[in-house]
Amino acid sequence: MINTAFQVFRLVPAAGSLFQEQEVFFMEEMREMTDLVTLHKGDIVKGRVTKIEDGQVFVDVGYKFDGVIPIGELAALRVENPSEVVQVGDEVEVRVQRINDEEGKLVLSKKAVDAEKAWERLQGLFESQEPFEVKVADVVKGGLVADVGVRAFIPASLVERHFVEDFSGYKGRTLRVKVVELDRSDNKVILSQKAVLEEEYQKKKEEVLRSLQPGDVITGTVQRLTSFGAFVDVGGVDGLVHISELAWHRVEHPSEVVKEGDEVRVKVLKVDPERERLSLSIKEATPGPWEGVSERYHPGDIVKGIVRRLVSFGAFVELEPGVEGLVHISQIANRRIGTPQEVLEPGQEVRVKILDVNEAEQRISLSIREAEGERNRREVDRYTERQTSSGSGVTLGEMFGDLFKNHR
Repeated sequence: MINTAFQVFRLVPAAGSLFQEQEVFFMEEMREMTDLVTLHKGDIVKGRVTKIEDGQVFVDVGYKFDGVIPIGELAALRVENPSEVVQVGDEVEVRVQRINDEEGKLVLSKKAVDAEKAWERLQGLFESQEPFEVKVADVVKGGLVADVGVRAFIPASLVERHFVEDFSGYKGRTLRVKVVELDRSDNKVILSQKAVLEEEYQKKKEEVLRSLQPGDVITGTVQRLTSFGAFVDVGGVDGLVHISELAWHRVEHPSEVVKEGDEVRVKVLKVDPERERLSLSIKEATPGPWEGVSERYHPGDIVKGIVRRLVSFGAFVELEPGVEGLVHISQIANRRIGTPQEVLEPGQEVRVKILDVNEAEQRISLSIREAEGERNRREVDRYTERQTSSGSGVTLGEMFGDLFKNHR
């Protein structure tokens, strides 16, 4: 009896100790269950990425098991690898798409939360027309695609101010854009970089036009050529150099003088801020062809020229681009003529003698007749020298009598 009682006495404390251990374990389990969040479909919660595996992202949102974000619920645009969007340890905000406690499934969506926030932000940007930056995710037919929380499209016509033939180099580039069209019901977002560029160009143009004055000589870059002239960029603003202002000589097409990309000095001729027009001159920014002409041509010089125009009183002969002299009708030939056309034609090369140079009045008097006479006299002189050295008995009168009849 004594031994039995003793055994019972020993068992009771042992049973009490086991009960206490179970009670502690139960209390800890209850505490952990109390800390777990309660979730419902549609709830938006924050969590931390714990694992990326098999095209899925596992997220601890404080529930009794981790939730899963399928790759299609990560971003507005298609992604090949979840790591392009999130990394292990990242904090993410997600929406509960589906819960199944029996199967231990919790499906989450990051895309849905991003889209909700994006529409609110885009609505504000659309109303304010404030520029913002986007990164081009893809190049598709007709334009560019960007991820702004939802899929956004930039039509080809709204990418640049100028025409772009190939957009392949735009993928990955960051552009500054504005929201120009927004329709949530149709999930439509249209962006424009061109709108931002046009606004910046307009502001810069106004500043440049205010700063320029007629007579200013500045440097610009030839942007494009037309049949009537060349457009030159000066400080971000295009000004027109009319074909008549490209050079001092006659120009048939601007390509004869400049090409796209050339850096040129231009003189401001006219500024019209109201009509936003800028008239420029390359010709006026360079020394005139008549500058220093008296140093290049002297009375008595014999030079070559091209007949450019025939008039009733004579012919205008071009000595160099922009410099023409007049051969009076009386100085064209050794005989009397009724019109210059009897002897000359436009484009004909002639030898002329400089009679007079007036740089101040931009006039040069020329003579074809005297140039020919000079040549004939030189021929006589050369022949005389040869005859003297050879001892010939033929007289000059016999050899050149007819030649000098017209000079008497």
